[in-house]
Amino acid sequence: MSEHPFAAGWPSWEMHPHGSEVVICTAGAMRLTQEFPDGRVEHTELKAGDYAINPPGVWHIADVAEPATAIFITAGEETEHRPR
Repeated sequence: MSEHPFAAGWPSWEMHPHGSEVVICTAGAMRLTQEFPDGRVEHTELKAGDYAINPPGVWHIADVAEPATAIFITAGEETEHRPR
């Protein structure tokens, strides 16, 4: 579990192969983009108090238009990253 502030979008995509990740927006707002193994892409707008779940194996990234903060509960073992 961790909490991170963001003033800009994430610099890279990430994927957690061994478990889901819960993302809880605690301040500001962010747009979460998820890319599923079947090629489907979903966008979720989160504002303070909202949450989303990144299933295992789903690539995801977030963008912010204003400063935002989020709590992450992550099965982080062997997390992978790829360029934006």
